[in-house]
Amino acid sequence: MADCNHNCSSCNEKCEKRDFHVNLHPKSSVKKVIGIVSGKGGVGKSLVTSLLASKINKAGFKSAILDADITGPSIPESFGVGQMRATAVDGEEALNPVITDSGIQLMSMNFLLQNETDPVIWRGPVIAGAVKQFWTDVIWQDVDFMFVDMPPGTGDVPLTVFQSLPIDGIIVVSSPQQLVRVIVEKAVNMANMMNIPILGLVENMSYVKCPDCNKEITVFGKSNIDAIAKDFNIPVLARIPMEESTSQAVDAGDIESVECPYLDVAVETVKKLL
Repeated sequence: MADCNHNCSSCNEKCEKRDFHVNLHPKSSVKKVIGIVSGKGGVGKSLVTSLLASKINKAGFKSAILDADITGPSIPESFGVGQMRATAVDGEEALNPVITDSGIQLMSMNFLLQNETDPVIWRGPVIAGAVKQFWTDVIWQDVDFMFVDMPPGTGDVPLTVFQSLPIDGIIVVSSPQQLVRVIVEKAVNMANMMNIPILGLVENMSYVKCPDCNKEITVFGKSNIDAIAKDFNIPVLARIPMEESTSQAVDAGDIESVECPYLDVAVETVKKLL
């Protein structure tokens, strides 16, 4: 139907369900796709995406990041490749991803701009189309795990990714504030409505460790992550503290040097998808 919103769960029409998945480039190979989502911005979704891709890579798997945050990409800077540009494949209408020092494959809107600070002033459908092209027109080489860094919210791009890409599971990123509970629930409910498996929750900025006494200081107050996890029967995969060393590594474009043992359980959960 012309006015179809592609949300079959709320549709009363007796039409056959359509498959909106788009195909990879014939020369691409991606085994598993994990979406990293949040209901709001500023909770560290891109940080978690970058750390997971780095840790999976260090574990001996080939990882990649599809940066679906078209208007606010931050992945390139975290890996120190903000000045690089995607290259065209000879003789084909396709692009090669940018490769980091440790071999992680990346595709981000910033790799296509003349200047990395140029704004992307596009409407939703155009942005969603660009995300699909990152999947169809980029030659991803022998990727075991692709992480999709989603923009915040439940709008055009998350809907496009959930419908167009073969998502094997999502990880929801939150922060400890009470307000975030409602936002997390929106992301979880959207995934459930679209039958996307939820691998678990990651709480970022959970606490700060005192450098003198090693006490954990909850800057944002008591965490709500356990209550949310219980309500939705979802595991808590990690609680990541605020650490100066991590912040410095990201600012220096050296996120691949960060070990982040807090994400070990999350990494093991992702590896079980293979």
